[in-house]
Amino acid sequence: MRQLSASNSAIDLSASERVNFQTMVRFRLELWLRARLLPFRVAEKDLADVLKLARPSHPGRYRGLSTATIAAAVLRTTRHPWMMRDRRCLRQGLLGAYFLTAAGHEPELHFAVGRSAGPVDRLTAHCWVEIAGSCVVNTPQDGMTTIWVERQPAEGERQR
Repeated sequence: MRQLSASNSAIDLSASERVNFQTMVRFRLELWLRARLLPFRVAEKDLADVLKLARPSHPGRYRGLSTATIAAAVLRTTRHPWMMRDRRCLRQGLLGAYFLTAAGHEPELHFAVGRSAGPVDRLTAHCWVEIAGSCVVNTPQDGMTTIWVERQPAEGERQR
């Protein structure tokens, strides 16, 4: 039952609505905090240690959140390249994979390399997140070659 008291602006929500509201608040706060701390957590780490940041310790914590909700929140939170200016896709990919796994989905984090299209020929890298073959966070860039796909294990396959 939803009631709004005009005198003190208190909202009385049903139990399921309260859980969803609390879950969304917790999700938004954790996403914001992880996005701000990620540049410090990936500094001076090799790829194996960086990939561990995409694995939540409590999978299923955000069960019920849709892939679209998570992807939109990740992209909105990381729209300004705070301290990871040249690695925005890595930040978005790690956060997307983490929260999609925490919501019970089975994301794949794809890494690819390619040549830049400019006067100087240099190697570029990109990453994106897919679920069941569909891009969820970022999209693959043309002319890139996939070099690694990090699959998040299904909930029953997780090691404790």
